Amino acid sequence: MLTTAYVPGAPNWIDLESPDLQASTAFYTAVLGWTFTPLDDSYGLFLVRDTMVAAVGAPAGASARPAWMPHFATQDVAATTKAVEHAGGVVRVPRTPIQDGFMAHYTDPSGAEFAVLQPGPMGALGAVSEPGALSWLELYVANPRAIRPFYRSVFDWRFDDMLMGDDVYTVISTATGDDASIAGLGPLPDGGRAHWQAYFEVVDCDATVARAQELGGTITMPATSVETVGRFAMLRDPHGARFAVITSEEAPAA
Repeated sequence: MLTTAYVPGAPNWIDLESPDLQASTAFYTAVLGWTFTPLDDSYGLFLVRDTMVAAVGAPAGASARPAWMPHFATQDVAATTKAVEHAGGVVRVPRTPIQDGFMAHYTDPSGAEFAVLQPGPMGALGAVSEPGALSWLELYVANPRAIRPFYRSVFDWRFDDMLMGDDVYTVISTATGDDASIAGLGPLPDGGRAHWQAYFEVVDCDATVARAQELGGTITMPATSVETVGRFAMLRDPHGARFAVITSEEAPAA
């Protein structure tokens, strides 16, 4: 479960790389009930009840595609960058100062893109695992077992296989923390492009999916219920960025 106790390797920020900030802001504020606060012409914050839950900005790098980019906590971006390179990853955006903190963007050996954040005064996400906020992440790669050593080396993550019905689901956990699970790991559906996918908690999964469709979003997996987990669906926004919504069985009330 995601928490705001941002131990090293835990998700502590997420932003959308969008080619059209105005259009993306209109879509997500309508679908997820966010409000928007611009910081400048190219970056702004999404809020729920005045609490930071996500952000949106121009694509990071000329080759960037529209995507939600998870950031993981680090106490030293420079050291993490060295670990990424040593483990076979690629640096897309080198260590960059932001609000007196630092960030960097990488590509793992499977081709999935992610980032790290060493927070400054602006801090990290103000809320997770509640309606309107980031609730879970999943990593989809062609060979899930082969990518494990990379992330163990970079973040010291643990990988635990567990039964979910008749299927095996791999849970990623940080090395420390009371409830350390942060993400799932699975094979790419239909041989697509390796990617991280963000799940946002919502009060009503079906109503949210219907609203996303009305505003130009596309369903990639219809709403599905899983016992002990909740009801979730996977979508793409009008620019093609993947995201998912979930109404968890034990989610806090809005």
